[in-house]
Amino acid sequence: MPLIHMPIDTISKSTNPPLVEIRGLRTHFFTDDGVVKAVEGVNLDVHANRTLCILGESGCGKSIMARSILRIVDSPGRIVEGSITYRAANGRSVDLAKARPGSRMLREVRGQDIAMIFQEPMSSLGPITKIGQQISETLLLHRKISKTEAKEIAIEMLHKVGIPKPAERAEAYPFELSGGMRQRAMIAMALSCEPRLLIADEPTTALDVTTQAQILDLIAELKDELEMGVMLITHDLGVVAEVAEDVAVMYMGRVVEAGDVYSIFENPQHPYTRALLESVPRIGAERRARLPAIRGMVPHPLARPSGCPFRTRCDQAMPGVCDKSVPELQQAGETQVACHLHDMEATDGR
Repeated sequence: MPLIHMPIDTISKSTNPPLVEIRGLRTHFFTDDGVVKAVEGVNLDVHANRTLCILGESGCGKSIMARSILRIVDSPGRIVEGSITYRAANGRSVDLAKARPGSRMLREVRGQDIAMIFQEPMSSLGPITKIGQQISETLLLHRKISKTEAKEIAIEMLHKVGIPKPAERAEAYPFELSGGMRQRAMIAMALSCEPRLLIADEPTTALDVTTQAQILDLIAELKDELEMGVMLITHDLGVVAEVAEDVAVMYMGRVVEAGDVYSIFENPQHPYTRALLESVPRIGAERRARLPAIRGMVPHPLARPSGCPFRTRCDQAMPGVCDKSVPELQQAGETQVACHLHDMEATDGR
């Protein structure tokens, strides 16, 4: 069957318009050594009441893409092209990429409509402010309530995320809590205003497996309860298999494959996706068998290879093809894939 190039928004798994629609997003860092293209033409849809997992190695642009949505990319980085369309509850659509930094609209969206759980809670929470006070300040910023009501809601949120003795913990400083409790406090703060989209940047990194499972279950429960969309950034394929409905695989700032979680895991189309899945340890494998690994390393961001960014590590790279042009996302079976191998298959199928 020939492959058909088609717009991304015509092959969405949901009949409802996306909560957030990202098109052609490019976020670059202008350094003294050159331009780092951290995000280079990303197209993504995030839907309400669905979990989209962003998968890829460290340095592939996952976190910068997510921070671009909230416009919190640190200088010297900035969005140079593309749109980030957010559809508010009242039906109004706004392009966050075009919003003026520090504008009232952007401040209202941050925390209230779109919230983010950062990778390291110790560096994200204020070290000299009590946990309950930090959650209350978020509530007072976005909701018209009294300080007493904000404090009560803060304690209620700490209870909801599974922190024992929430009234006592609300009076604690971040350094007095364990890593798991600090992460739960971050989740409580992010969810205090009942956002429509939650962005979680590797929320279980450095946590033990028991705490990790509890936090993932908590996010899933609150997603269903609040009917919010979730964008979960991770490099853990086990987490993806557990919680995702949709998956996007990123490499060097580009989405190389996207689709529903079953299609990605059962029949991956991109060599990078297949290599990631093959590198996962499997129960029942030979005890002394070597685990397959992706050869080489992610190229330095200031030395991007020409053509397909993955070609220098790809065993199926075609000289004269993969080094000449960057492949675009196209439909290949049940997933969208950016790979010249599928261009060749499409040509052969005609």
